[in-house]
Amino acid sequence: MILKKYLIIGFLLSITVAGWAQSQISYNGSPTYTLVERTDLLRYDNNKYVGLMSREVRSFITPVSQNNGYLYEGNFFVNEKTQRNTSAVASGIHDSILSVFRIGKDGVLTMVEDHGYPSFRSFPSYPGHKIQIGERWQAKAERAVDPLNKGIVTKMPIYVEYTYAGDETLNEEPVYRINAQWATRYGMGSGTSYIDWGGDRELQKAMGTHKASILVSKASGAALVVRDSVDETFVYADGNQIHLKGTINLFTEYPPSVNRDRLLPALRRFAMIDEEEEEKLRAVPEKALAVVVEEKEVPGTDNDIAEERIEIAMADLADTHENLAEAYEEVLEPETKRDLTTAFQPDELPELPKKNAAAITVDQTPAGLRLTIQDLQFEADSAKLLPGEQKRLDNIAAVLKEAGQSQFLIEGHTARVGSTEGEMELSLSRAHAIAEELAKCGIQAGRFICKGSGGNKPVADNSTAEGRARNRRVEITILE
Repeated sequence: MILKKYLIIGFLLSITVAGWAQSQISYNGSPTYTLVERTDLLRYDNNKYVGLMSREVRSFITPVSQNNGYLYEGNFFVNEKTQRNTSAVASGIHDSILSVFRIGKDGVLTMVEDHGYPSFRSFPSYPGHKIQIGERWQAKAERAVDPLNKGIVTKMPIYVEYTYAGDETLNEEPVYRINAQWATRYGMGSGTSYIDWGGDRELQKAMGTHKASILVSKASGAALVVRDSVDETFVYADGNQIHLKGTINLFTEYPPSVNRDRLLPALRRFAMIDEEEEEKLRAVPEKALAVVVEEKEVPGTDNDIAEERIEIAMADLADTHENLAEAYEEVLEPETKRDLTTAFQPDELPELPKKNAAAITVDQTPAGLRLTIQDLQFEADSAKLLPGEQKRLDNIAAVLKEAGQSQFLIEGHTARVGSTEGEMELSLSRAHAIAEELAKCGIQAGRFICKGSGGNKPVADNSTAEGRARNRRVEITILE
């Protein structure tokens, strides 16, 4: 297997050596990576011990475009629920928690679609000059918290003091050690005056301390490990005080690339690709085609980035339609100042090739190899599969079993014909239905991440019956 190298964590900064005692800061962007956040905190309610709060949040983060910084889309999921004196619950099929964020060249992270993750934003960060051992600097960051797992995220600004502590090794790899510390300060009074009015209105005050150590690879500049020691208290409107003490650990992980020597023959065996496509997929691109657009707000939409999502889908499709790439760039050129509502008409969407009778196509995306299953037969407005689909699912399961220990993102899509909320719910339910059927074929359920995109990513014209049928699809991406 070929391990991915030289990858940079999505919201951390790289350090390159400039002389034996100094280092220069720059943010280089990042291809696909995973971020793991493990939390182990002792919880005390009103000074009475309640139990150990343990959970693991994993994510698969993919670069989408580059324009005045780097735009990333992340699929986060909670791997372990909060427990009290019990072992973690068994992993099952996960629901994706979507996160879209932009990182500027200065390393500042700006959320575009925020559902609470990543929980640390613009952390760590570095000064814009050469640094040497012992030097200190300060920078502002942000932390998103939900201490009681209520599903209401509160954002708190943090002011971090950093110290370049020295050089050492981690698993025989040379690393920098950076120490960081900050105080938790949230609420009104006692020298603090900050409230997140979009957060948990019941959370009135927070105070405490954090001390973190960060190990940064000298070779790649990746922050390999962040270990944060936490001691803080949250005060709620009903008078309850929740005291948490323990550790939050962040890890950057780079999974191995899929073994194409096993996977591609399986795709050919079930007529999902032909010989020419196999040759193309063997030459794994460093980055799939990315079309850069100026982010715009579309009047009359309840989701400011819905139309940008259409652009993302178009960019992915451009990989298999190279002759259209130049046209895309012209359509999406920022100086044209075309409104997205007119720039992305259905007749500008490319036709998907019908490669085989099974109506399964395969293409390379930044996140990995994607299998698109067209014209799946469900009961109307239901996630119940009709008889006759099992053969296709058996073939897909046989392919996925050749993907080592990779995880799979299953994304459901609908035609845009009903309510946005209903379409999102139905598309997620259908993704779950496919994951459940594939799990019955012997694939571990915990390897599936399910996501519903409703009708936000059309590949055909919704005004025709044929177009709507093609928009009703399920995509399975082998994450790598």
